[in-house]
Amino acid sequence: MIDRINSPADLKGLTIEEMEQLGAEIRKRIIETVSKTGGHLAPSLGVVELAIAIHHVFDTPKDKVIWDVGHQAYAHKLLTSRRDRFHTLRTYGGISGFPKREESPYDTFDTGHSSTSISAGLGISTAKALKGENAKVISVIGDGSMTAGMAFEGLNQAGHTEKNLIVVLNDNAMSISPNVGAFSSFLSRKMTGRRFVNLRRELENFLKSVPGVGENILNLFRKSEDSFITFFTPGMLFEAFKFRYIGPIQGHRLDLLIETFNNTLHLEGPVLVHVLTKKGKGYGPAEKDPAHFHGIGSFKVSTGTPPKRAPKPPPTYTKIFGDTMVDLAKKEERLFAITAAMPEGTGLNRFSETYPDRFLDVGIAEQHAVTFAAGLATEGFKPVVAIYSTFLQRAYDQIIHDVCLPNLPVVFCLDRGGLVGEDGPTHHGHFDVTYLRNIPNMTVMAPKDENELRHMLYTALSHPGPIAIRYPRGTGIGVPLDPAYEKIPIGKSEIIKEGKDLMIIALGSMVQPSVKAAALLEEEGLSVGVVNCRYAKPLDKRLVEYSKAAGKVLVVEENIMQGGLGSAILELFNEMGILDIPIKRMGLPDKFVEHGPVSLLKEKIGLDSSGIAKEARKLCGKA
Repeated sequence: MIDRINSPADLKGLTIEEMEQLGAEIRKRIIETVSKTGGHLAPSLGVVELAIAIHHVFDTPKDKVIWDVGHQAYAHKLLTSRRDRFHTLRTYGGISGFPKREESPYDTFDTGHSSTSISAGLGISTAKALKGENAKVISVIGDGSMTAGMAFEGLNQAGHTEKNLIVVLNDNAMSISPNVGAFSSFLSRKMTGRRFVNLRRELENFLKSVPGVGENILNLFRKSEDSFITFFTPGMLFEAFKFRYIGPIQGHRLDLLIETFNNTLHLEGPVLVHVLTKKGKGYGPAEKDPAHFHGIGSFKVSTGTPPKRAPKPPPTYTKIFGDTMVDLAKKEERLFAITAAMPEGTGLNRFSETYPDRFLDVGIAEQHAVTFAAGLATEGFKPVVAIYSTFLQRAYDQIIHDVCLPNLPVVFCLDRGGLVGEDGPTHHGHFDVTYLRNIPNMTVMAPKDENELRHMLYTALSHPGPIAIRYPRGTGIGVPLDPAYEKIPIGKSEIIKEGKDLMIIALGSMVQPSVKAAALLEEEGLSVGVVNCRYAKPLDKRLVEYSKAAGKVLVVEENIMQGGLGSAILELFNEMGILDIPIKRMGLPDKFVEHGPVSLLKEKIGLDSSGIAKEARKLCGKA
């Protein structure tokens, strides 16, 4: 069946049985592919029938579908002319793991961060109305994304404007009694059928025409109907937002999904369809542990376990952070950990089990996480906010206004600083040094290895103001961990190697490649020094002394060059009147870097030891 589907148009003539077979084949293809490429397996397996039903009923790409976050869009990609390229999922030069407008006309909106679909869908619907175009707009949003304030802002505006918008709530967590759910589903489907809607409209028109009492009877009728519906459904919240609520619908029953979506075709105004699905549907290991299979690397299909790797790699920065938090919490009772729907992703799952009273997962609500931490800090607690670099961007105003302006001691731990690999541009931590360095009162650190991360976290907890630590995704370099913690003086760099011909000033993940590059250059007769900058803010003024001794400077960072460490070094030298030392900057380019293995991306950009050595030779006139 799957080989017969070249576009959604090929779904139109299929029977329910044929579409069910297609669903099974799509699941098989997704599992086989993700087992090799890695990816978001459980979310995509949970919406196979939903994707088929949407493309079967609606006229895509004329009708617009927005997949919130987009990590559940694999079935959508298979149905929309990308079957033959699906094996390249998340590989360098292959198709993205998220919807991407430049990739396909069926990808309505670029997604990768959560809770944007309702706002984007409302914008598209408003534009369609202004242009006089008759097209449906469908925003598919997961229950997790509904925890973000932006989703409710979109719901509120959509209900107020009464624009035509269909919001599909993909609910894979809510527990509803099967009997109540079944009756509610029956009610919703029957009460949104064309015959019932037409009868209701005729009755309303008739009552409006009755002088004196007609309007009062109509209001009573509306209240009675709403009470009847909300008694049997969990839709009262959405009805309050002026959405017509339909559901809950069993999300793996194609017949019910198709009937429901067909009913929405003639409805006017905002509609919310509540669909119940199971993450990981159809693959046993993913059904049993959907959190583990939410985003996963390659694995064996037969067991769901990763392929054996030898020797055992060093622990990840994420694990080191999580273990250090548990260790430090033993002595510091005021330590409080906060994350935004990523306790496992940030390494705080062990902390949450050990110290449940001092842990909070706020859901996908980064803005709330930051201001909540600020509130804790005013009462003498030591809050640590652990969020991926790319997701902390969502709380930028709160960092400035609620933490840095009052100079509160909140610790920000930014996992995934720099390139993250196959998740691509929506998840790369391109910008954190730049967007944090320019805020008054903020201190910004980056460790050269996993041992230094532990000392930086210990240092941060005693700092009297806002402080951020950014560290990369993946394993550490395998250094031993010191048994005791030491405070790293604020703003003090570390000279690793002296040099007479060139000084490399490196930050965080770029220190080790710079040390390797210096060793390569030493073999060629160049004397190259390396400084572990440690702090992007404040800068160590001794960097000027180190640079004078070498005569030339190469600054290396895994952050966008605009406003990053290199910019900070130029500012420092300018302020100190040092204008005669050549400075070359290396970092991420002024563009969104595509997806692919981190090592390959760094090689392409030149942020590996070979690339650093190449730029050093040019700077020294040895190219």
